[in-house]
Amino acid sequence: MIHGRRFLEYFVACLFLAWSTHNVSALDLYVSPSGNDGNDGSTTAPLASLAAAKIAACKHAGKVVVTIHVADGTYYLPETLVFTPRDSGSTQAPVIYKAEKEWGAILSGGSHLDLKWEPFRDGIFKAATTPGLRIDQLFIDGKCQRMARYPNYDASKKTDAYQGCAADAFSKLRAAKWADPVDGYIHAMHSQSWGGYHYRITGKGTNGEITYEGGWQNNRQMGMSARSRMVENIFEELDAPGEWFHDSKIGTLYYMPEAVTDLTKAKVEVVRLKHLVEFQGTEADPVHEITLSGFLFRHAARTFMETKEPLLRSDWTIYRGGAVMLTGTKDIHILDSEFDQLGGNALFVNGYNRGTLIKGCNIHDTGASGVCFVGQPSAVRNPLFEYNQQQDPAGIDKTPGPKDNNYPADCAVEDCLIHGIGRVERQPSGVQISMAQSITVKDCSIYDCARSGINIGDGCWGGHLIEGCDVFDTVLETHDHGSFNSWGRDRYWSSDRQAPEVPELAFLDAVKTTEIRNSRWRCDHGWDIDLDDGSTNYDIHDNLLLRGGLKFREGYRRRAWNNVLVNEYFHPHVWYRNSDDEFFNNIVMGVHHGVGVPNKNGVKGKLVDNNLFYTGNPKAQRKFINVGWDQNSLEGDPLFIDPAKGDFRVREGSPALKLGFKNFPMDSFGVKKPALKALAKTPEIPTPASHSEGMTPAQSNASKDESWMGMKLHGLQGEEFSAFGTTQEEGGVQITEIAAGSDGERAGLKDNDLILAVNDNPTKGVADFMKAVREAGDQRLEIRLVRNQKPLRITVTQKKKSP
Repeated sequence: MIHGRRFLEYFVACLFLAWSTHNVSALDLYVSPSGNDGNDGSTTAPLASLAAAKIAACKHAGKVVVTIHVADGTYYLPETLVFTPRDSGSTQAPVIYKAEKEWGAILSGGSHLDLKWEPFRDGIFKAATTPGLRIDQLFIDGKCQRMARYPNYDASKKTDAYQGCAADAFSKLRAAKWADPVDGYIHAMHSQSWGGYHYRITGKGTNGEITYEGGWQNNRQMGMSARSRMVENIFEELDAPGEWFHDSKIGTLYYMPEAVTDLTKAKVEVVRLKHLVEFQGTEADPVHEITLSGFLFRHAARTFMETKEPLLRSDWTIYRGGAVMLTGTKDIHILDSEFDQLGGNALFVNGYNRGTLIKGCNIHDTGASGVCFVGQPSAVRNPLFEYNQQQDPAGIDKTPGPKDNNYPADCAVEDCLIHGIGRVERQPSGVQISMAQSITVKDCSIYDCARSGINIGDGCWGGHLIEGCDVFDTVLETHDHGSFNSWGRDRYWSSDRQAPEVPELAFLDAVKTTEIRNSRWRCDHGWDIDLDDGSTNYDIHDNLLLRGGLKFREGYRRRAWNNVLVNEYFHPHVWYRNSDDEFFNNIVMGVHHGVGVPNKNGVKGKLVDNNLFYTGNPKAQRKFINVGWDQNSLEGDPLFIDPAKGDFRVREGSPALKLGFKNFPMDSFGVKKPALKALAKTPEIPTPASHSEGMTPAQSNASKDESWMGMKLHGLQGEEFSAFGTTQEEGGVQITEIAAGSDGERAGLKDNDLILAVNDNPTKGVADFMKAVREAGDQRLEIRLVRNQKPLRITVTQKKKSP
């Protein structure tokens, strides 16, 4: 008990503390490379590290606005900087870590090496390194160099795998000259170019063949490409400027410098950490109200050998992590920062997160993806992970939506420049969304991507908004994808293409509508917008599509209106009956390019009409009119205002306006922040094909289709191969229609089978097929085909013709 004078002193002290806490509205701390962690963090006595500033800020966090001012310089993090709930701010009193000059304060997961170089041979230099040092990446004067590799890197081969690949990359003959290839790497494209695989070399077998482990980086396991292969981290392949090799056994770094590099003055840095910053909270106790602003994040290790976790029947696996990783957070803001040459994902928003904002950032030259929003499978009802896995319809949980809250929601990427995505891995995305809800991607410029610009990996749980974006130069080294790509292989979906008995099952996961609007897209190696297997519940409007067109495959309630498809067309692929899809009031430049739909059985959308065709082919269009499509559509010149400058609005008097088309802005795509806009590239604008140029190659080949044994046969063109999971190099002949009771049906052939060979003779087109059939005469035909993306062989006997 406190008595007398002591009580009075205690009472006055409490009043002073309450007064000071109430009136102190802000606290400023300072960090500088020249500081000392024993200082008080004032302007005259700054701290030296963010870790020390975090400890100092924690004492006041959430009570007053705390701003940590970080001076220019490089801050080599000794370990990952971890924020926990106790570091949190509050709505009225956030905690802000702010670089004094934008991109001037560098947060590095690497180390600076002080080396003494000496000539080795053939333009190669060497330097001794400390015992135990392992090097994942080498930076010279801030630029990431290349591990010694074969074939050598060629920047001009932008769309070639790995900018240099060879069938003999790890052949027995090639490996014969490698003394010790252990810990070298094999990088190889997927056999169908759906991303890639990575392997660590474990040695040589007794027969001289290379042994290796890995290949788990792709969720569609179909083996590596026979040609698109590259090896790295092999000493004997060090033969080009910019290449290096580190022999950790003897502690020696070998490097062949570029001609302009002066090694006596060069700054040499290596990478140590995989994650630079982590926010570690939970739904019950989240990290909240912390902002990181203006930093440059650099030197995070590659993670391709840890990219193992399959996403929901997606083609992808992921590494659940990034240079900045958020788990269990609310209202964390990453602003005006640069993410430079990071080895894996730049930012990973993992599991429960709400209100994450990534804005004004320059994210470039990442080993994997730019920004990932990925929930936990525990939140998914009836999760399946491999393409061919099937649900038992009787066992489907009919409860809509997620099971728990362990997923990102109400988060945004805004006004960001994202480019150079997938420098190491070949299944990345500028923005990746999986098992998440209501993610906004707004006013972003995304380009130079090995695979997609934006990918939504499943229908769980929709509600996303893609708006004001400029996405192009994507799918550069891969195949069968889009600048925007989505899947919806959710609990209702089956890989045998069979529609569910109850279409409402498709909306159990895709509970909210995803909207794509007011954006510009260009994909030269796929579709501009690709709604692939099962994608459901989308609104797509007011978009400019410059090259690859729009695809809808297997799903429900996709609505596309008021879009301009330059030199391209609509791709309905493998539609379900009564899909409730709509495609109306669009400007297209060719007949719809359908695969498997529509047909005489009435597979059709709710509304496909009131579109303007700039070029047309009445004969090819007839099959669509016969099922009720485009009864009121028109053909004519849309009267674009200034297509050469990318202005595809239409002038007064355009027939498109009569059909209900409305002009939308053509000058507001991509980043708005002036500093980023000055850096951002824009897509090449195509010249619209004139009306007189007529049919596309696919349309002109329509007349070459043939009939055989009661079947209609069609030679695939262009992106039609996607529906069958094959490539143009393989070719193929599609059975588009088969008569009931026909010889073909009795032989076991079915609609939408794709015939690849007859008696081991490749059938790259209908002419090849008919030739093989004629040459076989009345012999048995061994037909190799693909059905539902699975290989099959069927024996067929032709009937002898009557004399």
